[in-house]
Amino acid sequence: MGLLSKKDSKLILDPLADDNPITIQVLGICSALAITAQLKPSIVMAVSVIFVLGAGNVVISLMRNIIPSKIRIIVQLVVVATLVIIVDQVLKAYAYSLSKELSVFIGLIITNCIIMGRFEAFALANGPWRSFLDGVGNALGYGVILIIVGFFRELLGSGTLLGFKVLGDSVEKTGLYAFGYENNGFMVLPPMALIVIGVIIWVQRSRNKDLIED
Repeated sequence: MGLLSKKDSKLILDPLADDNPITIQVLGICSALAITAQLKPSIVMAVSVIFVLGAGNVVISLMRNIIPSKIRIIVQLVVVATLVIIVDQVLKAYAYSLSKELSVFIGLIITNCIIMGRFEAFALANGPWRSFLDGVGNALGYGVILIIVGFFRELLGSGTLLGFKVLGDSVEKTGLYAFGYENNGFMVLPPMALIVIGVIIWVQRSRNKDLIED
């Protein structure tokens, strides 16, 4: 018997594909549009949400029996705001330039529908371990989409990945640029994030006919 039961494994695996927060539940779209022009901010946002949602689900689960129903939303906001402040301070201490680049979007994790949704739908009704798995699973599903979108937008829009030139030098016309390749400037614009996500949804639904029926 492995570390995770089949039921627990589904908490991690389902949000990666068939129950993805962005492509299936259509949550957390705003940050996917705003910060995915480059791969590095996409990765940092993904890791930040994994920490906030994983830890937040555990905290809410531990407190679920003592939180008065009438103020549960306020308590949830306090928990997620505290975790987001920790993330923000760590970024300012160790990655200040990236912190400035992400700007208000780290703070907007507080209002991310995925986080509040998992608090309400799962953490308030389950134990800490399963809540942790659910939080990490949904955050991973969210993060995977951000990283995929950031990968293609930076690669096709700027010819770089994580700031490194991978297609050659567009000024000196080396690599692919020597054959007439040009960066697609539209890829760095927010509407292209929506189009890339749309393509991902199309591919996902074409591979799983059950999603079309839903």
